[in-house]
Amino acid sequence: MSTSAKKRSSRPSHRGTTAAKPSPLAMANPPRPGSKQSRVIAILQSPAGATIAAMMKATGWQQHSVRGFLAGVVRKRLKLRLGSKKVDGVRVYQIAGMESSKQRPRKSERQSS
Repeated sequence: MSTSAKKRSSRPSHRGTTAAKPSPLAMANPPRPGSKQSRVIAILQSPAGATIAAMMKATGWQQHSVRGFLAGVVRKRLKLRLGSKKVDGVRVYQIAGMESSKQRPRKSERQSS
């Protein structure tokens, strides 16, 4: 059988093509000023913190969307430490380290010789 007599597939070849993937740098970009994400991050950075209800009101999102944003974007993508505490029976979220200007001295992970 010669090479010209071989049957060719009717399907297009996908060799050499790549799917469009977001670059790692695109994920590191901060949210645009005035966006819903930047509003939520701003109220999480405030000294008082924010409740789920306050974030829902600021964005128009439903409760499950706010929780997903906190877990997926704030914690995972932006790698911010999110803390929470109960104040008068209401859960208040805050980006950790924002409530106090005092910083603890960091302990070195190196072993002393």
